[in-house]
Amino acid sequence: MNKHFERGARAGIAIAALAALAVLGGCASPGQPITPEAQARAVAARPAAPTAEEWPDPGAAKWKQGTFPNLDNVRKMAPGMGKDQVRELLGWPHFSEGLWGVKEWNYIFHLRTTGSEYKTCQYMVRYDDTPLVIGAWWKTVECSALANPPAITPIIPAQTTLMPPQKVSLSADGLFRFDGSRPDDLLPEGRERIARLASEIRANFKVLHYITVTGHTDRLGTDAYNQTLSQARADTVRGLLLDSGLDRAKVRAVGMGKRQPLVTDCEGTRATPELVKCLQPNRRVEIEVVGGN
Repeated sequence: MNKHFERGARAGIAIAALAALAVLGGCASPGQPITPEAQARAVAARPAAPTAEEWPDPGAAKWKQGTFPNLDNVRKMAPGMGKDQVRELLGWPHFSEGLWGVKEWNYIFHLRTTGSEYKTCQYMVRYDDTPLVIGAWWKTVECSALANPPAITPIIPAQTTLMPPQKVSLSADGLFRFDGSRPDDLLPEGRERIARLASEIRANFKVLHYITVTGHTDRLGTDAYNQTLSQARADTVRGLLLDSGLDRAKVRAVGMGKRQPLVTDCEGTRATPELVKCLQPNRRVEIEVVGGN
């Protein structure tokens, strides 16, 4: 009787352990191969960034202390990765995400600012049905900048002359269809303008330190909507620059929403044709290039 009871207890412990792993991993199959077709679909998904309402309350985290991440690992995150690969880079998520069909992992990360000071940030990874990564985001622009600072300027060879930062401002109305942000929303002339700009960067900068692509919107719409739109447009322009052969590690994209308008004296709150036209300069994508020749 005792032996039967002991065997039953051991079996119960094993089942509980397996259930705990399922909770953490969202029932991902360890070692499941990733097919090129599934990876291509995940890379092409390019979902919109989470809205402010979609971020979980930090107080609801299962592991509330969070962690100090290895930022080199965070920067390796990319669409098409499997859950095993994400776990190796970031560890288990800090929230109880559920049992089956988990499509989102959330983290609480502490990022160093100066000395012993740090900022607590939230980081989200989303998956498709495969499940493979389709996107990863920081909750705030500040956290994204801390995790992805501009490249440190290296020692400049004697034959290289450091140039002052070059900034180009492109009208979003001339790049994208109305309210659009994805690659298939690009106007033909917008795609051509970015391709020419990439060619000019390669021709004029012998040494490239970094490129920052910043999306801006006008004040029409909610803060969350404008933040998402500006980031998505910056990501699309960054993608085109990378497609032209520029170094992925030196090109970053930031969405500023409506926080940095160029014109502020347009009257009205309704999206009338007159107000939309007046606010046009605020809808833009700025590209700053730092390097030498």
